[in-house]
Amino acid sequence: MAGVTAGPAAVREDQLVTADWQEPGAHPVAPGIHRIPLPLPQDGLRAVNVYAVTAGSSITMIDGGWALAESRTQLEQSLKHLDAGLGDIDRFLITHVHRDHYTQAVAIRREFGTRVSVGIGERPSLAALNSGGYDDRAQAVQLRRYGASEVLAELIARGWGGRIDPSDWEQPTDWLADGQTLSIGERTLRAVHTPGHTRGHVVFADLAAGLLFAGDHVLPHITPSIGFEASPTESPLADYLRSLAAVRAMPDLRLLPAHGPVADSVHARVDELVAHHEDRLAASEAAVRAGAVTPYEAARALGWTRRNRAFADLDPWNRMLAVCETAAHLLVLVAQGRLRHTTVDGVDHFAP
Repeated sequence: MAGVTAGPAAVREDQLVTADWQEPGAHPVAPGIHRIPLPLPQDGLRAVNVYAVTAGSSITMIDGGWALAESRTQLEQSLKHLDAGLGDIDRFLITHVHRDHYTQAVAIRREFGTRVSVGIGERPSLAALNSGGYDDRAQAVQLRRYGASEVLAELIARGWGGRIDPSDWEQPTDWLADGQTLSIGERTLRAVHTPGHTRGHVVFADLAAGLLFAGDHVLPHITPSIGFEASPTESPLADYLRSLAAVRAMPDLRLLPAHGPVADSVHARVDELVAHHEDRLAASEAAVRAGAVTPYEAARALGWTRRNRAFADLDPWNRMLAVCETAAHLLVLVAQGRLRHTTVDGVDHFAP
């Protein structure tokens, strides 16, 4: 499976596999808003939440799901609970262009002409994906740079890195600017640029109703992966921490996440995520002070998931995520003056 299209949210926790939030249907979460879980059969998260926002006979969807036959069928069946079908969707508002959020919206647009809107920050990644030649090269370059050629070799041996179908990654109908307001009947959503998980990630705030459609920016049970995309930024964790601060500065809203159940407080979860990354920064710094030099070596010295699993016990896919996230933490430590960074034979080296 091509890594760039997997749309990972994190090094995953098993408790998400059987949680009730994955039950099919159109679940009301607020007046005029229904949460619709769609299947991710080849992904450890198992499901993605998309949200139907109704206004009279029209429907705006927050995110679209993964373009698979079983996902389309479940979306059609769920919309029947709203006396609607795929042709009644006026617009998709996409939080980011990972495949479990974007590709089904593109497929439905081909059939019905539905409008698809994406944050302007996703333009570089979509340009790479739509070129037709993208084959996970960004992640391959990162793994070599981080001293993790062993992980890359194992992934390639398992078939990772094949070219993608560019038709899944067509350009959106239009681009969303940071702070842009969107009217859905009498409801107003504000698109807020929240880079980190991807460089163009956006959340949609309904301040009047006290709701935040958070995509993968804030998740209730897991920590979103950082910068796994076709065109990553130089310091995705720094981007992500700034985005958390921006959301924390907003009024506290009810959390409508892409993976997991609805939660009462965005602020409470943001505080937990910030504390988690402070802990990981300290642990990453300690790994370097104990002798780790490359991100790969530091990742091997750290524990992973809430179970504190050894790096060697992770599958190759999650070892890749672990190495890239460790590198992101080390780069923030350099920016904070806690570590120094050099490059030796094309590999990043870190030292106290």
